[in-house]
Amino acid sequence: MTFTAEEAKAAFPDEVVTNAVTNLVKVPGLDKPVALITLDNGHDHTRPNTFGPQGLVALNAALDKAFAAEPAAIAVTGKPFIFAVGADLSGVEAVSDPKLAREIAQTGHDVFRRLTESKIPTFGFVNGAVMGGGLELALSCHYRTLSENTAAIAFPEVFLGLFPGWGGTQLLPNLIGPDAAVTVIIENALAQNKMLNVRKAAELGIVDEVFGSADYLEQSLLWLAKVVNGEITPARREIDRSAEWDAAIARAKSIVDGRTHGASPGATKAVELLELARENDLDRGYAAETDGLAELLMSDVLRAGLYSFNLVNKRAKRPAGAPDKSLARKVNKVGIVGAGLMASQLALLFVRRLKVPVVLTDVDQARVDKGVGYVHEEIDKLLAKKRVSPDGANRLKALVTGSLDKAAFSDADFVIEAVFEELGVKQQVFAELEQHVSPETILATNTSSLSITAMASKLQHPERVVGFHFFNPVAVLPLLEIVRGEKTDDATLATAFSVGKQLKKSSVLVKDATAFVVNRLLLRFLGEVLVAVDEGTPFDVADSALEPLGLPMSPLNLMQLVGPAIALHVGETLHGSFPDRFTVSENLAKFVKAGKKGVWTWDATGTPSVDPEVAELWTQGDQPSTAEQVRDRALNAIAEEVRIMLDEGVVAEAQDIDLCLILGAGWPFWLGGITPYLDRAGVSERVNGKPFLSQGVASVPA
Repeated sequence: MTFTAEEAKAAFPDEVVTNAVTNLVKVPGLDKPVALITLDNGHDHTRPNTFGPQGLVALNAALDKAFAAEPAAIAVTGKPFIFAVGADLSGVEAVSDPKLAREIAQTGHDVFRRLTESKIPTFGFVNGAVMGGGLELALSCHYRTLSENTAAIAFPEVFLGLFPGWGGTQLLPNLIGPDAAVTVIIENALAQNKMLNVRKAAELGIVDEVFGSADYLEQSLLWLAKVVNGEITPARREIDRSAEWDAAIARAKSIVDGRTHGASPGATKAVELLELARENDLDRGYAAETDGLAELLMSDVLRAGLYSFNLVNKRAKRPAGAPDKSLARKVNKVGIVGAGLMASQLALLFVRRLKVPVVLTDVDQARVDKGVGYVHEEIDKLLAKKRVSPDGANRLKALVTGSLDKAAFSDADFVIEAVFEELGVKQQVFAELEQHVSPETILATNTSSLSITAMASKLQHPERVVGFHFFNPVAVLPLLEIVRGEKTDDATLATAFSVGKQLKKSSVLVKDATAFVVNRLLLRFLGEVLVAVDEGTPFDVADSALEPLGLPMSPLNLMQLVGPAIALHVGETLHGSFPDRFTVSENLAKFVKAGKKGVWTWDATGTPSVDPEVAELWTQGDQPSTAEQVRDRALNAIAEEVRIMLDEGVVAEAQDIDLCLILGAGWPFWLGGITPYLDRAGVSERVNGKPFLSQGVASVPA
C-alpha cells in the first residue's frame, strides 16, 4: 500500500471520500460469516462512488478488517443504485507531481489485487452503475453478480484519452477472451462511450449471475454460499492465446488507427497492454499499467480529455449566460411547421420527452400524413424493442397529429419551424404564425445559419423569437445551439433552455451571428481544404491532411454526410457575411448542380478513389500543397476564426466553443474540442500571439 492516510489527504484534500465499511453477515448454509464491504460516499445516486487516494486507503482498511475476521468469503457492494464509477477525476486535474501520479497508479493495483490473490473467496456484488475503476474492482474479485436494473456498465477510459489502468487491460481479456475485451475496452469507448446493458454483460461472461433488484443482496449472498460450499462452480471460458489473440489485437489496431489516427496515446497504450495480457502475468501486466498510467497522467493530452469531461458533465449542465430558470413558461403543446424528415425527427423527440400534444403542418395532406406516419412508425419500432410499453406507445401516437391549417397552433405554447433554409420563406412562416398564436407563444427556428434578428424583424412580437438549432441526427447528437436575437427577451430564452433540458439536450447560448458556432467553424476549415483542392492539391492529400487530429471523419466525408447542397448554402451565407475569410468554391457549386453527393467511390475491397465524374467536372489549378501545408492552413484558419468569434462575443468563453464541437460535431474528448489542441500545437500563439486557455486548464499545472 503506497499511501498513508495523511499522504492521501494531502494528495487530494478536496476528495469526496468513498468510505468502505465492513460488516460481518451470517448467511444460511455457512458456518462462518461473510465479510460484506459496502462502498458509500455519503451522497445520493447523483454523486456516484469514486476512488481517490483517501477512498483507496479506506477500502484497504476495510479489507484489513475483513481478512482479520477470517470469514467464509469477502464481498464488496455499493450504495443504492451505485457500485462505483472509477477514479476521482476531479483530483487528477490538480496533479502536477510525477511521483504523485505514480503513487495513484500503484495504489489502485495494490488495494484491488488483495481481492484477486486472496485465499478466501472474494465476490463483487455489482448492485448498480459500474464503470472504469469500479469495474476493475469487481473484476479483481473471484466471482461477480449483477443487479438487473444496473443502468451503466462500461470502461470509458479510452473515450477520455486514458486506458483502464487498475487491472482492466489484464483481467478482462483473461476472463472473457481477447476479442470481447477489445469490444468493451476499445471499440465501445471509441463509439462515443457506448455502454453495455445487463444482458450483454452476462452474455460476455463479465458477471456470473444476474439477480432481481428487489432482493438483490439476499439472492447474491445465498448464491455466494452455494459457490463457497461447492454446490455451484461458475463457468470460466477457455482462452485462446494464439490465433484468436492475434486476430483480436489486429482488430484493436485497426479500430484505433481508423478512429484516432494515432492522436490518442491512451488508445494506443490500451492496445499494447491488451497484447501483454496474453501472457497472463499480473506482475508484468500491472507494472506496465502503472508505468503507462503514471506517464499519461502527466500528459497534456489526458488533461484535455478531463477538460472535455468537465465541459460535458459540469458546464453543459449550467449553461453560461442562461437567464434565471424561474422565468421559463410551461409548455403544454408544441407546434412544428413542416413535416419533412427534420420536422418529423423533431416531432418524435418532443413527444417522447415532453409527452404533450404535438401537431405538424405542411402545404399538402400527403406531406402531413407522411410526417405523422414517420413518427408513428418510429414509436412502433421503440415498442418492438421494448423501449416503450404498448399503452405508452398508444399514448404517444395519440399525441401526434397533423393539420393543413396553422390555426391548429392557436393554443400551442412553443412552435418551431423546420422549413426551407431561405430567409424570406421563414419570415413568411412566422408572419402567418403570428396571426394564429398568442403574443406569448414562443416562435423557434431550427435555422443552421440565418439571422434570428432578421427573421423576427417584421413581427409584432419579435421578442418571442429564438434560435433552436439541432444537429443531425436529432436523436443522437446532444447539442442544442440556443440563439438570442437582438430583441429576444429573457422569458423566451429561459423557456428555450427549459425545453432543451426537458429534451435531454445540452444547450449553449449563442449570439445571433451567421452560422453560429459549429457550422461556422466546420465550414471555415472545410473551405480551406476545398481551396487547396481547387488550387491543385490531390483530393486524397487534402482530405487526409487533418488525420493527426483524430477527428471522427475527414472533411470530404463530412461534406457528404452533411450534404453538399447544405454545405454550399451555408458557405454562401457565410461568404455574404465574412467575404474576406469564407470563399465559395465554383467547383463545389458545379458539383452540387451535377447532383453529386460525394467525392469518393469504393471498390469491392473498400478502397476509395475519386469518382471519375467528379474528377472531370472539378477544375484544378497547378499549385498543389502538401498534407502538412493544408493542415497548417486549416488550423491557422480555425485559430483565427475562434479568436474572432470570442472577440465578437458569439459565446461567453473558449470553453463553449469546445463544448459545441464535442457535442455537435463529435470531436474527440482527447482533443479537448479544439482550443487545447491549438494551444498545445503552438497554433494559437502563432496566429493570435497567445493561447486560448491559461496554464493548468486542459494542461498540466505549472
